[in-house]
Amino acid sequence: MNERDRFVERVRLHQLAVGQTLRDLPLAELLAGTGVELVVDRVTAIDPAARKVVLRGGALSYDRLIYALGSHADLGSVPGVREHAHTVTTLEEAERLRAALGRARVVAVAGGGLTGIEAAAELAEARPDLEVHLVTAGTLGAALSPAGRAHLRKVFGRLGVVVHEDVRITAVDAHGLVVGEGRVDADTVVWTAGFAVPELARAAGFEVDGRGRMVVDDTLTSVSHPEVVAVGDAAAMRRPDGQELRMACATGLPTTQRAVRALADKLRGRTPKPFRFSYINQCVSLGRRDGLIQFVRPDDSPRSRVLTGRWAARYKEAVVRFTVTFERHPTLPAG
Repeated sequence: MNERDRFVERVRLHQLAVGQTLRDLPLAELLAGTGVELVVDRVTAIDPAARKVVLRGGALSYDRLIYALGSHADLGSVPGVREHAHTVTTLEEAERLRAALGRARVVAVAGGGLTGIEAAAELAEARPDLEVHLVTAGTLGAALSPAGRAHLRKVFGRLGVVVHEDVRITAVDAHGLVVGEGRVDADTVVWTAGFAVPELARAAGFEVDGRGRMVVDDTLTSVSHPEVVAVGDAAAMRRPDGQELRMACATGLPTTQRAVRALADKLRGRTPKPFRFSYINQCVSLGRRDGLIQFVRPDDSPRSRVLTGRWAARYKEAVVRFTVTFERHPTLPAG
């Protein structure tokens, strides 16, 4: 079930915001021939005692449930974000940002993670008439290798992105960002500083972590309700060594595939294979003509090697296109 009848490429919403056209991907077409029945509705609650999912238009009973509600922008962490900032985490939010950019001259991107970096680069490349600022609480590209950080700064310099590092945002208002004792004035604020998950799991009584993500075992099964599997951003997933997995497409696709295979093994009376997970790279688009592929160790720490420029942009595009290929062919190896 899904609340819309289209698959939205969330990792491309910064492209939509600057006026690019995204592919139309009806879920009915993606699911054709799979035997899966599509229900278009919004989940409002889960009743684990009755094993029911409550929808706006009724309810569905389940024997097994896969909880995959993802995440959304954290709008409550700083005063004024909800009232004055835009995000790129849903189709509607990206469309509202696109409308706001039509009247903008100065844009401040709040957050120096990969989402903020991609948004700032896309804005600066597609709209050279804009003055684009990126504001981050840490160092730009802190999770990258020295070569990765150097390329990022080179691209931002070429695109004219103004970077504000080690700056704490204390509020957002109609005129921009309040930072420490000063301000970063802007017509439009794009908020990418953190993500939150829906409260459905907590409200239903599942065991969750401090962020509201469902706590799972090494088969991604709920530790409190064994008939439920949780995947993606809404699950608190860890590697066997205890390392927490980050919210990312690079995490979601392979872990979901392994979780479903583990569930299939259980239904057949088999013992699932031990859960193993290793990262390979971090893929960053820097507009349509440049990119950065940061190769990483299995624990996601950066290696020295990077791929940059047009080849990196093509690499990132191929990775994003694969997500749709994976939708059509879910048994393809995802990692």
